[in-house]
Amino acid sequence: MDTPLSTIAVVGLGTMGAGIAEVLALAGREVIGIDISEAAALGAVASLEASTARAVGRGRITEEERAAALARFRTADTLRAAADAELVIEVVPESYEIKQQVFRELDAIVSPTTILATGTNALSVTRLAAESQRPERVLGLHFFNPAPAMKLVEVVSSVLTAPPAVEAVTRLARELGKEPVAVGDRPGFVADGLLFGYLNQAAAMYEANYASREDIDAAMKLGCGLPMGPLALLDLIGIDTARTVLEAMYAESRDRLHAPAPILGQLSSAGLTGRKAGRGFYTYDAPGGQDVVPDALTPAAGAEAGTGRAVASVGVAGSGTMASGIAEVFAKAGYGVVLAARTQEKADLAKGRIAKSLERSVSKGRLTAEARDETLARITAAGSLDAFAEVDLAVEAVAEDLEIKQQLFAAMDKVCRPGAVLATTTSSLPVVAIARATARPEDVIGMHFFNPAPAMKLVEVVRTVLTADDVHATVRAVCAKIRKHPVDCGDRAGFIVNALLFPYLNNAIKMVEEHYASLDDIDAAMKLGGGYPMGPFELLDVVGLDVSLAIEKVLHQEFRDPGLAPAPLLEHLVAAGCLGRKTGRGFREYARR
Repeated sequence: MDTPLSTIAVVGLGTMGAGIAEVLALAGREVIGIDISEAAALGAVASLEASTARAVGRGRITEEERAAALARFRTADTLRAAADAELVIEVVPESYEIKQQVFRELDAIVSPTTILATGTNALSVTRLAAESQRPERVLGLHFFNPAPAMKLVEVVSSVLTAPPAVEAVTRLARELGKEPVAVGDRPGFVADGLLFGYLNQAAAMYEANYASREDIDAAMKLGCGLPMGPLALLDLIGIDTARTVLEAMYAESRDRLHAPAPILGQLSSAGLTGRKAGRGFYTYDAPGGQDVVPDALTPAAGAEAGTGRAVASVGVAGSGTMASGIAEVFAKAGYGVVLAARTQEKADLAKGRIAKSLERSVSKGRLTAEARDETLARITAAGSLDAFAEVDLAVEAVAEDLEIKQQLFAAMDKVCRPGAVLATTTSSLPVVAIARATARPEDVIGMHFFNPAPAMKLVEVVRTVLTADDVHATVRAVCAKIRKHPVDCGDRAGFIVNALLFPYLNNAIKMVEEHYASLDDIDAAMKLGGGYPMGPFELLDVVGLDVSLAIEKVLHQEFRDPGLAPAPLLEHLVAAGCLGRKTGRGFREYARR
């Protein structure tokens, strides 16, 4: 099978097939596009003409290169046109029956050495290969949409696949300018295997009325740096397609995290399959459109939950990175800030950290020297909570330990004036349990900032069943003044971001435990195929494995889902003191500074 793969047939000329054909033609391959639909074939030709014209206009290719690429692409309406192809890539609908029929027909047409590749992202490559007379030449070649732009290609081997076939398509992927990742045959492979579990949980979160669709999507974009929120992404992928992938994953894993959320089936049955239908989780300007238009669920512009309390001064309890970052945020927004720590020395060190942060902003031209001095002058460092006597809002940012936080809130309850709002920055603990440590639980709310607080725009606003309406309105108004984006969520473990993020990270660890893929391949797959700013193992090492394990345990304890149980490998690394970048070793080793 040592072949250059110079003539390639693409069976199925929908969006994905047309995109793959474009990539191949621009890379110098002779491409035969096959589809029984004349409209699909004409659409693929038109798509190639339009995309290459744009590429010429942007100076990426010459007019001569465009003409050559167009000349290398021809279409046909029968599989017989693939007779001379050295590689056939099928991207027909996700159905065993349809794909198996294609492979059976190709067996009688193509050369014995022709490689047959399936573009499935949900079905078993092994099961498809078993239908071929030569299963050793069948493999998976999973491109990502849009194929011309996305760099990742998953090369999927079954137990029957011959290594030379894998080597040939891996070499081809590199020649196309793609990043091939070798994976085994399991539903979803790496990228979709991790992505669709996360999307499913987001759908279930919305279905449970835990948070609005807008807040869920904003939380994951702003809290994790993702290019799209999960519900908007489900609309883009197609809700029916997502449900098919999840059904295949659940059939294989029996993991409840992969059992499709009922709302996916309900929307699919109603024909509300996302952008292609003009309506899914959101409503669009037209079928196939991408512009979201208001509907009955769209929040009214400027609608806020009532009138809040006046806030002129803010107390921040703590001396770590998060406390100093939050104090900096409030001071920049014009609030008088009291930064209180257990000792005056710790408080002064925390204020010194803020001074260095502000100085960096000045050196980068983001802040004037005058604004730096004014900001720093608004911050008073104090060695006792007694300094909170007159603040309007007290925010704690101490250790993520329930007992410590309860003790702190009991102390703030005694010090802070009546009517002051008391906020916790907990990321995983029950806010109501913290509130009950005071005699005024109605004044207590969660304000979960993200690290680094000066840079991250998201704040999760967490109401308990006891939180007063005007306290909620106060915090929403304060978030607007400090230029943060608030999202509302209820008082349950993980809130929005961590409840969706950490099961995804845990599943990535399980993939490594099962020797399904390497750390590097998983990280590459999620960055290149999912648009994540960091791979899961890069992120785990930055967050800290001990912090990650603590959050996983809280999620498992709250929801009692076996699929949320922390991966044993994570527990072993933490027990060994391998906590990530902060210790020089986690999933990877780091140079000590």
